[in-house]
Amino acid sequence: MSPLCDCCGEHINKLNQQISVMRKEMKNLRQMLDSAVRGHRKHMISIQSAVSKIGLREPDKDQTPPPYSTAASPQAALEQGNIQTVPIGYITSCFSVKNGTPRQPTICGPSRAELRIQQSVFNNPEHALVGLEQYSHVWVIFLFHKNGHLSYKAKVKPPRLNGQRVGVYSTRSPHRPNALGLTLARLDKIVGDTIHLSNIDMIAGTPVLDIKPYIPEYDNPDSRMSSDETVDILNPQKDLDDQSGLIGEGCDDDDFCTSLSRDKSEADISVTDSSQSVSAQFSLHKDIHDVLEEVKAYATQRDLCQLSCSREDQVSDSPKTKAPDVTVDHPCYGEEAHSAIAGWIREPPVSSLEVRFTPQAERELADFLPTHLSGPSESDRPRFKFLRSPEEAAAAIRGVLSADPRSVYRRTRCRDRLFFFTLDTADITCWFGQGFAEVLQVRPLEQHIASL
Repeated sequence: MSPLCDCCGEHINKLNQQISVMRKEMKNLRQMLDSAVRGHRKHMISIQSAVSKIGLREPDKDQTPPPYSTAASPQAALEQGNIQTVPIGYITSCFSVKNGTPRQPTICGPSRAELRIQQSVFNNPEHALVGLEQYSHVWVIFLFHKNGHLSYKAKVKPPRLNGQRVGVYSTRSPHRPNALGLTLARLDKIVGDTIHLSNIDMIAGTPVLDIKPYIPEYDNPDSRMSSDETVDILNPQKDLDDQSGLIGEGCDDDDFCTSLSRDKSEADISVTDSSQSVSAQFSLHKDIHDVLEEVKAYATQRDLCQLSCSREDQVSDSPKTKAPDVTVDHPCYGEEAHSAIAGWIREPPVSSLEVRFTPQAERELADFLPTHLSGPSESDRPRFKFLRSPEEAAAAIRGVLSADPRSVYRRTRCRDRLFFFTLDTADITCWFGQGFAEVLQVRPLEQHIASL
């Protein structure tokens, strides 16, 4: 076989490259086709559901109809979980676009928004807000209306995991089977039918489906644990009496039980000496705190003593008197009350960034006026709508950029390091370096749009 000439080898290389490109295109077409098939199925299911509700589709004779399929009443739809949501209002926020909007509400504390309850929901919207001013925070249930598509996957890539995949239900990804969002916002004030919020992560125009007051005793597991410990603190003598009954139940280790009894007697003296001051002033003094620390140690030792006594009961046939069961009037959570989260939440692969301002950006930001100041001589200066000062705006910018709002693609593959986002009425230009973000320009939003 004769060797190939240079022109033939070059031609073969070109053909190989074209074949490689064709394979990639075919792979992309398959993925697009699979996506289209899934979307078509979802649309067909929604169409069938809509047709069945209006009674245009007759059920098959050989097929047993599902429960409540013949009833088109709202009650039947509610029992099946098929409801049509109606927004109670729309968010007016300092974030006008998705780009640069915080992914969590605690990232940017100065961020503010307003929610006005629509009159189509209540004839008197302000009546629905009576009593809400007594709370400091509210849960806001909203719709991710800017997802761009209705598709979703079982595994997603959170930006904080830098490309690693986890289950969608272990994240707060907006791309979910039901594109619902939940955020905990600070309630600043209520004026008529309008709620003023801060610490938000929602863009302008977000449909809000519901709001609920935040109650730490119900929503925070740590608060539940604290409430259970408070009951024990107010009645330390009861725990000590229970321990004395357990200690006297026949422990094999005499030195161990003697030590417990001696420590209990010392604790009784401390409780007796300080109980009068507690009842008089209802405050916990140093002696009580010492006793509480001892009670925690006794609880651990009590478990060991109970284990030893239970083993003795299994060996011995003689009946023993059991300690009375302690009943409480409230649910006792114990260690289960402590919350647990994934490790990558506290220690994500993506570290926080240092945020810098160029001198020009600082001057441009200082030129903005807060929303509550006005004057005829300063009408030509840019003005914030939500933010109260340039210092607060700088803090908000630091909060947004320190959490690295870029997507995984822009962070790892995109060569363009420039980043643009809007905050209130300011259009911000910055760039990202190794471990830092630098703000280059802060221009009024109207001026930026006019220049385009």
